[in-house]
Amino acid sequence: MKHLMSAPLGAQTELFTESRPRLPSHPSAATFPAKPKPVFVSIKASCLEALQAMGYSESEARFLFVVATHSGYFMARQFLAFTCGHWGKRTTTFWSKLHTKKHARTEHFPLSGKVYHVFSRKLYRQIGRENLRNRREHELEYVHKRIGILDFVLSHPECEYLETDPEKLSYFCDQLKIPTHFLPSKIYYGQKTSQPTVRYFVDKFRMFFGSDSSSFSPVVTFTYLQGSEASLTEFVHHLKAYLPLFRQLSEFRFLYLARVDVHFEKAKELFNSVVTIPLGSDASAELCRYFQIRKAWDLRQYRSVTDADLIFRNQAKARFVGQRFEHLYRGWKAGRVTQDDIREEFGGASHPVKAYFAPELLRRVGATGVGTRWKG
Repeated sequence: MKHLMSAPLGAQTELFTESRPRLPSHPSAATFPAKPKPVFVSIKASCLEALQAMGYSESEARFLFVVATHSGYFMARQFLAFTCGHWGKRTTTFWSKLHTKKHARTEHFPLSGKVYHVFSRKLYRQIGRENLRNRREHELEYVHKRIGILDFVLSHPECEYLETDPEKLSYFCDQLKIPTHFLPSKIYYGQKTSQPTVRYFVDKFRMFFGSDSSSFSPVVTFTYLQGSEASLTEFVHHLKAYLPLFRQLSEFRFLYLARVDVHFEKAKELFNSVVTIPLGSDASAELCRYFQIRKAWDLRQYRSVTDADLIFRNQAKARFVGQRFEHLYRGWKAGRVTQDDIREEFGGASHPVKAYFAPELLRRVGATGVGTRWKG
């Protein structure tokens, strides 16, 4: 597989963040229509030809391939933006093809409008995607995330995506030689007579190689799309599930996507505490030392604290910030958390790992603002 390189984003998380355009605080995503570039270099000619043989034009075939591969669901605004089209005979003909051929169904959701679901097994089989779960029916929250993922992909066609589970397994296990037990996985149990099935990367968030790197080897970017939930609990669970894989990498990037920027600072803090710090080679030892100095200072044992300890405390205080570390400190001080517990949780990686984090405001591709005919 040919990888498109990304430009180096610097040695610190902040540089990765600053390399992206600065966005206004709390903007309405619908008021900033994103115009995609309808060119996806990863689409094989044979796949386009197969879809065209089913009666679709080239632009329709390209769009259907992207939808089937990355989302399974789409909205009218996304098709119109991708094809640079307008409402009229062309779009009506496309909807008619999808329904007549039973390749897609129309679903209506409260407050979300009309959503098209590409579900035809025959269509997926034509492009070698028959086993993708995108064609199955899902709950509303899942559909919202798939629409958001498609917005991201349409806005970033220049990236080279790891599109399917076999491609991800090939990259991490075959190329990087990472054992499968380090990959995020979930076990599915079928009937009593069948064997359990292990599936990897069940979250289906996009992974890609950027187009602006000068690295000798490609650096993978992971993404996470924040849903409508106010809590970041799922985000933390996601990071913990991926942490064993992160430990096996030498460098990676992480992109936090959301419709609004209300959680950006908190997400960065959580990424730092759950990922960046545990990946540090001496994180557990430094955290224990920080707790010991802090406890001595809290107990007013000032004579036992050296100038070097004070310098270290001030640096560590800025590094080990957040509720997670406050909770650990209280537990350690009360004797509920031992140094062995801290070492087990923050043991660090066996080699240096460069982790870069950045938030990105996810814009609605093709949105024209409030009052548009199709929402989403």
